[in-house]
Amino acid sequence: MYALACKLDPDSLYDLARFAYAELAMSGVTAIGEFHYVHHQPGGRPYDNRTELSEVMIRAAQDVGIRICLQRVLYQRAGVGLPLETGQERFCDKRLEDGLADVEMLRSRYENTPGVTIGLALHSVRALSLDWIREASSYAKRMRLPLHMHLSEQQRELRECKQEHGTTPVALMNDNGILDEHFVAVHATHLDPAEVAALGASNAFVCVCRTTERDLGDGHCDARALREAGARFCTGIDSHALCDPFEEARAIELDQRTADQGRMRAANATQLLAAATAEGYESLGMFKTCEKDEVRLRADDAALVGATDAHLDDVVIFGASPRAVDSVCVGGTQIVQQGQHRDYQAIRERYERTFQSLLEQARIQ
Repeated sequence: MYALACKLDPDSLYDLARFAYAELAMSGVTAIGEFHYVHHQPGGRPYDNRTELSEVMIRAAQDVGIRICLQRVLYQRAGVGLPLETGQERFCDKRLEDGLADVEMLRSRYENTPGVTIGLALHSVRALSLDWIREASSYAKRMRLPLHMHLSEQQRELRECKQEHGTTPVALMNDNGILDEHFVAVHATHLDPAEVAALGASNAFVCVCRTTERDLGDGHCDARALREAGARFCTGIDSHALCDPFEEARAIELDQRTADQGRMRAANATQLLAAATAEGYESLGMFKTCEKDEVRLRADDAALVGATDAHLDDVVIFGASPRAVDSVCVGGTQIVQQGQHRDYQAIRERYERTFQSLLEQARIQ
């Protein structure tokens, strides 16, 4: 990953992002939260326009026609006492105020731009000192911005957090008053009962990324306990190995069934549909702007044939796939018709050339 990250430039990043967003759109996705942390040139020197790569991501989303919450990620270090690996220099800011100034610049630049919101993201407890976390959280609360953070994703993260802070990541956030209704804990895989209760009491979101969490072998969150405690769910992918929002939603329930060896333990179809739609918009600060978004599915798709109104949520969540997506409208503009993005052919061809070139450069290195 770092080898590829070293080779990215604004043009190649645009090509990759545009293809990823087109693939998401054709899968039935209308809005994405981009957890963006490739900020600077190779070696770590900022671009003359410090927010150039953030703006590349926004432009790619605009050209595809999908909504984007650009979450400008703060990334300070490789870990306690660890030197940066080659490639990580592109992620890091030398001063917190530089990163927050970038957020301010982006907010000012896109304040009145339809389909674009700006959020703040904290990479992880590993990548940030507590001082940075506290100050950044305070800024997000003042500005009422969505605040996303990788949290309790892996066992190693828990061990390192305990060594540095004497407690676990979610407990650390709770003890410092960081959890609230605008906070989104990405993954929240390894929690104790007190942490589950804290996320629920604060009305925070948990962004579950099941296909990536499976892929990395990280485990799974206790979705049943989180829902019962009052936490809200939204869904993400955290990679592009698989773009299937239907699978991301149903896996919250189905993977819980596997762990519990019982049925209907985490969430029903209507709750999962809300996590993939309304609560997803809300976690990105978009809930009041998405009235004209629409995804239409093919009633003659094999997974949907014979569905009745009484069981439609169940059929869509537990049976459908991106194959069933017929059309997608964002803000009243149709961007997918008969299952294909309006510019897919050109987007794909440019992506293929760019990606092969990047792979060859990385191999040479």
